[in-house]
Amino acid sequence: MDSAAPREPGATEPPARARPRLVFRTQLAHGSPTGRIEGFTNVRELYAKIAEAFGIAPTEILFCTLNSHKVDMQKLLGGQIGLEDFIFAHVRGETKEVEVTKTEDALGLTITDNGAGYAFIKRIKEGSIINRIEAVCVGDSIEAINDHSIVGCRHYEVAKMLRELPKSQPFTLRLVQPRRAFDMIGQRSRSSKCPVEAKVSSGRETLRLRAGGAATVEEAPSDVEAAAARRVDDLLESYMGIRDPELAAAVVETARSSAGAQAFARGLDAVLGEFAFPDEFVVEVWAAIGEARDACG
Repeated sequence: MDSAAPREPGATEPPARARPRLVFRTQLAHGSPTGRIEGFTNVRELYAKIAEAFGIAPTEILFCTLNSHKVDMQKLLGGQIGLEDFIFAHVRGETKEVEVTKTEDALGLTITDNGAGYAFIKRIKEGSIINRIEAVCVGDSIEAINDHSIVGCRHYEVAKMLRELPKSQPFTLRLVQPRRAFDMIGQRSRSSKCPVEAKVSSGRETLRLRAGGAATVEEAPSDVEAAAARRVDDLLESYMGIRDPELAAAVVETARSSAGAQAFARGLDAVLGEFAFPDEFVVEVWAAIGEARDACG
């Protein structure tokens, strides 16, 4: 094998090639000029950058979607952003109050949150109590339950509050709906075309946002990891009434570094103890992750 040519005396190492700045395009979902943002590490910082770009308060932003202006929970921004993704920010619209009587144990709501203090409705089950209340829509932020503010609460805390409400007793939800463009008005859970519709990136690299520490550029999850995370997300909805792809991904990541079910349970307690996952949930999750691995070969 040829050896490298000797370096001339006094020669310096060539500088390492710097990664280009990561600049993301963004718009307000109801319509705005295109802004450009950079230099954020977590969701709160992302919202602050978007707010600065459009001259609004960060608290005006309810949630963001990627590559679509629509209130589409499949496009919801989580903890990872493709390097070519277009970010649409959905801001506060009208506030409304609805009275609900809990005639069954389950209301039919699936809750998620934006990582910055707002919990909102991700799914409404067909035929459920909430489904029969026309004013309640996917994407609505839950601001208060019986005039008790829940701003700042995590999704699992809100879901627990709703589960613990007594049956046959009316309660009030104060909701904030996302501001909608003219062509979205009157649509409950789907919305149509707006002036800009971004193309979904085909790249595999993503920016991973972190609650603590710097954001990092990583490869997108493998097919096995993505399948396992979807199964875990389904179990989160079944057991806890929430959907959270980033939480599901964190559970899968914990499983990947665990030698067995008991080690996995200890790992969850250490990393995600605040969620107080029930034992039967942990057992089902470990089995589901194994099934996803087997199904993907």
